[in-house]
This record gives sequence, structure tokens and C-alpha cells, in this order.
Amino acid sequence: MTEQTKDIQQARLAVLYEASARLGTSLDLTEVLNQVMDSIIHLTGAERGFLMLFDEDTGQLKTMAARNVDQKTIDSHSMQISRTVIEKAVATGKGILTNNAQEDERFASQQSVVGYQLRSIMCAPLMARGRTLGAVYVDNRLFTGVFQEADLEMLETFANQAAIAIENARLFTRTDQELARRVEELSIFQQIDQQLNKSLDLQRVLNLALSWAVKLTRADGGSIGLLEETEDGNKELRLLVVEGNDEHTETRRVLTTDHPVLARILEQGESILLHKVSPEEAIDGSPATEQLCVPIRYDGEITGLLTLETYQEKRIRKEDISFVERVADRAAVAIKNARLYEAIQAANKAKSDFISIVTHELRLPMTSIKGYTDLLLSGMTGPLTDQQKEFLEVVRRNLVRMGDLIRDLSDINRIESGRMKFENSVFDLQDVVEDVVMTLRERIESRQQSLHLEIPESLPKLYADPKRVGQVLSNLVSNAHKYTPDGGSITIRAWANGEYMHVAVADTGIGISEENQAKLFTQFFRAEDRAVREQAGWGLGLSIVKKIVEAQGGEISFTSKLGEGSTFTFTVPLAKLESEGQQE
Repeated sequence: MTEQTKDIQQARLAVLYEASARLGTSLDLTEVLNQVMDSIIHLTGAERGFLMLFDEDTGQLKTMAARNVDQKTIDSHSMQISRTVIEKAVATGKGILTNNAQEDERFASQQSVVGYQLRSIMCAPLMARGRTLGAVYVDNRLFTGVFQEADLEMLETFANQAAIAIENARLFTRTDQELARRVEELSIFQQIDQQLNKSLDLQRVLNLALSWAVKLTRADGGSIGLLEETEDGNKELRLLVVEGNDEHTETRRVLTTDHPVLARILEQGESILLHKVSPEEAIDGSPATEQLCVPIRYDGEITGLLTLETYQEKRIRKEDISFVERVADRAAVAIKNARLYEAIQAANKAKSDFISIVTHELRLPMTSIKGYTDLLLSGMTGPLTDQQKEFLEVVRRNLVRMGDLIRDLSDINRIESGRMKFENSVFDLQDVVEDVVMTLRERIESRQQSLHLEIPESLPKLYADPKRVGQVLSNLVSNAHKYTPDGGSITIRAWANGEYMHVAVADTGIGISEENQAKLFTQFFRAEDRAVREQAGWGLGLSIVKKIVEAQGGEISFTSKLGEGSTFTFTVPLAKLESEGQQE
């Protein structure tokens, strides 16, 4: 080896070392690819060149970097020789060198060799960890730029190092993209959850779920169907929401369980991605290139089907399937909640209708019974014995109880159905208290109970329905009277605090056990204490009181100690200046 040859070889190694050292300075894929391409042009002295990698999704070679050659020229296949050489290099895993492409039998038949007057071509595969990533290609049409075997060796050596750098950058980019995708996905699912959980309307829930699935997978359309039980005990899939392709779905809104795709999903319980979908396989009857069917499950049972369709190949990716499955899981919960809400609404309506009918039908005979009872007790039909009078008094007392029950049931029905009217106005609490005391004073005094009022005269006015506030106060004072022993005391207090008036009714009665306190506002609840059972009642009063107070923007609470008494406190909004002005 001559001294000149040694100098050239050392110079080449120095350039190779320098180029290789630069490869480890970045993990940005674009930057690494540009470094590789610049270094190859510099190392080989080539006039032009480009680098191609296999696309990870399509498996096709794709130009990633180029020098002195337009990418469109490469992608449009006008440079056929480039494709031929690259494909041979990646297929064999070996570098290719030709010193005169126009005379090389491997390439001389290619039109671009003659048209571009190519003289020398060199190509090396990019291989890392036993896998071919792509290839690098350079060529010259200059007589002085003829490539030698030493050039190919250097290119192959550098290509191996470059492949590792490219693979590392790809991994880093993939990891970075995956992290960004996960963050974006979490953000998207947070939005989906917020929107789905915000609604209890079944149709809106279905529309939202399908809209998100279509939008984020770039599908052309889709549908959501729910499994319903038929009269004969079988099941069928009813398409409740369809997006796109509506003109094809008029005759395919209901699918039986023997539909080939639906039957397969019900049997296997897994998502199915179909290509070139036949009319028999189509869920909604629309022609599609791709059809993704994802089961909707709740509590391990398939309750419906989310279907997406596209008119282009490979629009639905693997990660899309996982994404849509997660959308379906979230939709399943929202659908279940919406259906439960519908069932509750239907049950409430049925209950409301039943109560309306019952109370109406009971009032008519009760009115007649009360009328005849009063007539008999008045003596207009003739004298009565003491026993007959006693029996008739029992009838009248029970009629009063029945009347109270009907009134309470009607109140609850009106409150729960939103039909209870509140005629708000500005008024003085003192007026309401006086009316309640006047009504109940005789009953209170009959048991030697004392009634104390601690209501300052300077209290501000209230803005609510005075009739309903009186109903609440009357109920609480009546309860205090019933459950306070003879000779006990009842106190009504009131004070303003912030934007509310606080009204308290305290007694020295039997009190409420801790066990019963948690159930106190439950409809039809009555404690098992003998003292409670001795008093007439249906266990509806406090439930009604709570609903009325809350319907007017207030709150109710209580404190109690068994054997010592109870204090119930409720709040009523104070009249604002503007409200008071309007009333005047």
C-alpha cells in the first residue's frame, strides 16, 4: 500500500469517524435523517442521493430525506432506477455498486439511466438489530465521480451506524408520540366522560358516543344499536342512532340475532373489523369498504353494538379499535344510567297517576260519608244513644285521618311531579306564627303544655309562599305537641342570619333515638316507640316539610336526644330590597 493510498484511507476514516460521532448528538428523527443524508453526500462525494424507510403502517418504502433531487421525482416513479436498486438492496441485504449504469445489464434497460446519463450508482441497506429499515441511494453522472469498492464499503459501514441512530430516534419519537397520544387520549376521554355523564337522555347519550367515535377515527359513518327483548322472548338489535348513510338504512333498522356479524359477536364477544363488506354483512345496510363492529357491554353482558364504516382501505387502524372499545365501555355505563333514569321516570309517572286516581276516587265517597256522619250527629235524623254517638265520633275522627292522608299524598305527588305551585310574596313571619298558634292553641292547652314565642319584632320580611311556610311551621308545632308529654313546653324561635330567616321549633318531648334519626325524613317512616305509635299519623309529614322547605331554597335540620326533646330548624329566604320594592 502506497503512502498516498494510506493517506486517502486515513482521511476517509477520519471523515467516517466525524460523521459517525455526529449521529449520536440528537434523538430527533428529522434531524438524524438530515445528518445521515448530509454525511453520505460528504463521504461519497455524490452528486445527489436520497434515503428511504419502510412505513411502519403500510410497509411501503417512503422517501424520508433527499439531496439535489426533488422528492416528487422519486415518489412519482420517474426515477425507476432508484426504485430498482433500492428494492434489490433491501431484498438481499447487500450493498450495490455499478461504475457504468448505462452498460450494466442490471440497469441499462431503465429509461432514466439513458435520459439522465447516469454513470455511477451506489446503494446500501439500512439494517439495525437484524431488521431492514430501508436503504440509502446515491448516484453521479460526472465522469470524475465514479464510485469505487472502497466507497461502497464506507457507505455500508456508515449505513450500519446510521441505521442504529435512525432506529433509536424512531423509538424515541414513537415513545414521545405515544406519550403525547396518551395525554391527548386522556384529555379526550375526560371530555367524553363529562359529556356522557352530564346527560340522562338516552338519545343524546347515543348521539354523543357515536359522534366521538366517528370523529376521532375518521370514519365516514356509523350506528349504535341496542339489544331488545321481543314479545316471543328472543332478542333483536334495534339501531337507535345512525350517522351518515341514512338513505341505505330505511329497511335495516332492526337486526335479528342470526345476522352473520351480530351472531359472531354475540358468540365470541370480541370486536370485528371487516374489509370489503358485503350487503349481508353490513349492519345498517350501507355499502362499506371497512366495517368495525364493537360490542357494548355492561356488567359482562353484551347490551348493544357500536359500528363504524369507511369507504377507503386501511382508514381504521389498530389503535382505533382499542379507542372505540373504550368509548363503548364508557357509553355502556351512560346508556345503563339513561335507561334506569327512563325506568324511574316511568315508575314515578305511574305512581303519580295512581295517586291522582286514588285520591280523587277516595274524596267522593269520603265527602258523602262525612256529610251523613255530621247529619246523624246533628240529631236531624232522630235521637242517638251515647254508644251510637261514640261510634259516629270514631268514624269522623278516622275520616279526618283519611283526609289528612289524602292531602299529604296529594302534596307529595305535586312536589315530586313539579306541579306544586308556590305563590311567593313578601310577608312578615309574625303573621304566619300567629295563624299557626291560633289554630293549635286549644289543642296545646288541652294537655297543659306551655307555648313560648321568642320572635323579635324587628325581624326583616321574608320572600316565599306564606301558605307553605305556615304549612311547614304548623306540621312541626303539631309534631312537638303530639310527642311532648302533658305539662311539657314548646318554643318557637326566629332570627335572621345572612340571606335567610332561621325558624326553630323546640320541645321537651320524647326525643328521637340515634338509630331513627337517619330515617326521619323518609316517607312512611314511623318509629317503633310506643309513644309514637299511640299518636295518629302516616309518617309523611316530615318528608313533605323537607320537600317544601328545599323547594323554596331553604334547608331543614334537627337536633334531638332521646328522653329530652327535639329542636327542628328550617330556613326561609329573606326578601331582597328589589323584591320588596316590586311588592309595594
